[in-house]
Amino acid sequence: MANKTHDGDVAFIKALAELLRENDLTELQVKRDYAADDSLNVRVSRQMQVVQHAAAPVAVAPAAAAPATAAPVEAAAPAATADPAQDPNALTSPMVGTAYLQPEPGTASFVSLGDKVTEGQTLMIIEAMKTMNQIPSPKSGTVKRILVEDGAPVEFGAPLMIIE
Repeated sequence: MANKTHDGDVAFIKALAELLRENDLTELQVKRDYAADDSLNVRVSRQMQVVQHAAAPVAVAPAAAAPATAAPVEAAAPAATADPAQDPNALTSPMVGTAYLQPEPGTASFVSLGDKVTEGQTLMIIEAMKTMNQIPSPKSGTVKRILVEDGAPVEFGAPLMIIE
């Protein structure tokens, strides 16, 4: 019976690795309980260099785009720090998950660009393992940049917003 469990575990881990690759995630952690004293803890992770690739298109987009509707949003990007992760005013993700800017679909966002926020005010939700985690503002200030899209996957330590 141990071989069947082992073969099943290997297939399960391969399926997790495939999910990781297909969904562009860097880490998955799962605990599988078989019996009272038998379980499997799996953590599958990979290293990605997302920040370097994300910074280049932002700098190129304003030059390539003529006066399009996205120009006002892009115009604010060059004035800010080239790497938002290095900005001292960056709010970073405390976990891996999916970022939601609204409390539920079809409702207003928690905050918008230019909003004044107070310390402790909910800025967004990050869903991790089917749990909705409210992300509070670490300080009072003004939302200068929102660096994630609604429903986008986020990594631990990834910059989410700039609050000055």
